[in-house]
Amino acid sequence: MERQVPIRSSEEIDLYLRTIYSLLRSTNVVQIRSLEEVHSGMNSSLHLHAREPFPDTSALIYSLQRLPECIFNVKKIILGQTESNFSQHGYGNVESWTEVAARARRRRCFWDGGEQMACYIASRSDIDDVVPTLTALQIEWNKLNALLSHIPEEVYKTVTPADPEPFRQFALQLKISEDELGRLYSVLGERFNEVMGHFAQVKCNFRLQLLSGSLNDYRKATETWWEKIEKQYPQINKRPVYFVSSNTHSVVNLLSGFALSRQNDLIEFINSADQPALLAEWQDIQTKAVPSSAENFFYYVMKKYQSSAAGKDAWQEQLSFEKERGIHRFPSMHAFDIEAQVIELSQLNPGSIDSRITPCPQPGCAEWSFLEKSDALIVNIDYPLGFGAYHLLTKIAENASQILGIYVMGKAASLNGVRGDVVLPNVVYDEHSKNTYIFDNNFQASDLSPYLVYGTVLDNQKAVSVWGTFLQNATVMDVIYREGYTDIEMEAGPYLSAIYELFRPQRHPVNEIVNLHKLPFDLGILHYVSDTPLTKGQNLGAGALSYLGMDSTYASSLAILRRIMQRESERASAV
Repeated sequence: MERQVPIRSSEEIDLYLRTIYSLLRSTNVVQIRSLEEVHSGMNSSLHLHAREPFPDTSALIYSLQRLPECIFNVKKIILGQTESNFSQHGYGNVESWTEVAARARRRRCFWDGGEQMACYIASRSDIDDVVPTLTALQIEWNKLNALLSHIPEEVYKTVTPADPEPFRQFALQLKISEDELGRLYSVLGERFNEVMGHFAQVKCNFRLQLLSGSLNDYRKATETWWEKIEKQYPQINKRPVYFVSSNTHSVVNLLSGFALSRQNDLIEFINSADQPALLAEWQDIQTKAVPSSAENFFYYVMKKYQSSAAGKDAWQEQLSFEKERGIHRFPSMHAFDIEAQVIELSQLNPGSIDSRITPCPQPGCAEWSFLEKSDALIVNIDYPLGFGAYHLLTKIAENASQILGIYVMGKAASLNGVRGDVVLPNVVYDEHSKNTYIFDNNFQASDLSPYLVYGTVLDNQKAVSVWGTFLQNATVMDVIYREGYTDIEMEAGPYLSAIYELFRPQRHPVNEIVNLHKLPFDLGILHYVSDTPLTKGQNLGAGALSYLGMDSTYASSLAILRRIMQRESERASAV
């Protein structure tokens, strides 16, 4: 293969990574304050104002959303790959501690109720994510600590947007805008004043311990994850597989039809509950005032319904409904937090499958007889973080009798799109392997456009799989954009490295242009845009996709499932 000059990281980011891993080689506990200077010096696009005396609210919000709420009590964070890892290092059964979760990052963590939190990690990408996040929070926490020390306690413990003038004055005292303080208040909600008290009264000084960081430890963690699935569903090793990396809701919602079977309950919930935004949206859908999908709307409402008193039993009902249709869920145990779902195509009920899915490309096609004869499975996993994708796909491919298709759906930052768009790359540069992968993406814009209401599909794009979200700055962004790369994410490159090893007799190369055309199985990569880093104020800390994000998520999932059904129909016809 032809050698290439890779897209270079900046010297500041390289220094930051070298510093992190040199410190973590120590068997001793690492002080996060040792990283504050190099963190600030890399000028991260997610932490533009790290060196400034005023708070960077976007970086603060980003960090808070990706760490459990108990972080305000925690002083020591322990990272390990498996349950035995923690036990061997003297932490006993950490799973007997209180399980805690972040709002916007899936990672199994346990809090001892005091100053220690233990978290499972799946690959070095978790380190590249956790360490900058903790560092950013510590920097911003201590800025607020200094500012709040000059403000009377009765102010920060009682201030609220309901009292506009004191709220505006409080923002001025914190050297941020009223809008920024309002965003922070909306994220913290009822805990706002309590959290301000934490910031004021305690100076942050996180300590970090990595129990083990060898490649073999990550492989063992992946083996533990797989063994749990294999033990509960042993036939997984004997059936051909369509592998999907997406999420835990869209694929099963579309194939089971549970939410659509409960439309009357959901409409009653919308009308009776205090849900004015949902009610307005539903009325607009009924009158066709907006072009929203009614099916996607009910999928969205079901999650809210199940978390309400009225729908408290609906989750167990959904699990039973899914099992009747050959949909099996396998939550992660004793390892990293990635749920798997195994779906038996032969057990699906065509009568409850979302009507937008058809087994052939012609409109209105509804010939489903091939399903009952199918021996294929869909193995759907909750998308992993970064390099964990390589370990997971490698393990699944080692054990599956045949891979029929690999479909990857995930979030991305776009340099030329807007939130809610979908990006389809056919070139991926991977920062891990330094390879540029060129491949046939089996999806194009026409496969998604009929189902995408609010966004645009951008196909024939070039993507970069980066080390981590914090590990980007303006210099790197400029180089990426000048080279024609517009799609920034974390999983495609690791997946493509694993894919290379599925049909070549050697480990993936390093720093090469790699041709992945003419694969012996289907391949599709779809990214929905959740971040636009070149738009001022629109980084990942600035907000969430919420309902509009479902538009791009379900358009992508529909394209994947339509492709699988068409391929399986053709496969049945060829027998």
